[in-house]
Amino acid sequence: MDMLKQVKSMSERLACKVVGLHRSTYRRLPTAQTPHDPDAGLRAWLRSYSTKHPGHGFRRAWAALRFDEGSEVNKKKVHRLWREEGLQVRENSPRKRAGCSSVPPVDADAPKVVWALDFQFDSTVDGRAVKIASMIDEHTRESLLHLVERSITAEKLVTELEKVFTARGGPPKVLRMDNGPVMISHALQQFCADRVGISYIPPGTPWNNGFIESFNRRLRTECLNRNHWTSLLEARVVIGDFKTEHNHRHRHSALGYLTPAEYAARCGHLHHPVTCDIN
Repeated sequence: MDMLKQVKSMSERLACKVVGLHRSTYRRLPTAQTPHDPDAGLRAWLRSYSTKHPGHGFRRAWAALRFDEGSEVNKKKVHRLWREEGLQVRENSPRKRAGCSSVPPVDADAPKVVWALDFQFDSTVDGRAVKIASMIDEHTRESLLHLVERSITAEKLVTELEKVFTARGGPPKVLRMDNGPVMISHALQQFCADRVGISYIPPGTPWNNGFIESFNRRLRTECLNRNHWTSLLEARVVIGDFKTEHNHRHRHSALGYLTPAEYAARCGHLHHPVTCDIN
């Protein structure tokens, strides 16, 4: 209508006739733009609520109306008015940080080539967190790291890795891990520099770290889900027993039904690097 009046210089009467619109309908203002808007008070309340709580959405506004203000307003109506007033809250999806690998992807074709590292979480009966660090040799499937704490910092992880490297006669060629905050920390990067390569999997692709994920699944289903920890000490003991049993009792089909410890003792495979400079 406005376009016909402005561009074609038509009168209001002719423009309405062309588009088939009654003149009273064209002249009628939306209810929200009139002083007789029955929802004017509700709109004002929603604007005030949004100003006080800029991070809340329409559902929390409706809950405040319903349970705090005693209003019987419908949730769909609140949603409609919320959108009409332009009060939607945009979701913030920060980009995941990705660590910078120091070596290209490497296959674990021999022992001490690729060690995979990952974390799991559980809790004691009082609700306090339990953080579990696990590491396996991707070739022998041996569990190499037993670290169970309330919180594991990068410095604590570096200290434990140093102990494992010493006990195993040196570091592997590559550590494979995800992009967690501890994994991409400066402390771990500095510890591994000129000593062991780091291979980060792409963010959001746990299947690229399948060996440790498979171990974590067994740890979850066969140990964590079957126990209730009354203390951190109990969790350390039981999880440690599980990892020891995994190394010495669990017969792995991919290893010819040998245990990881038996396979590691018999294995004579050597690493043959292909288009990489980790050696």
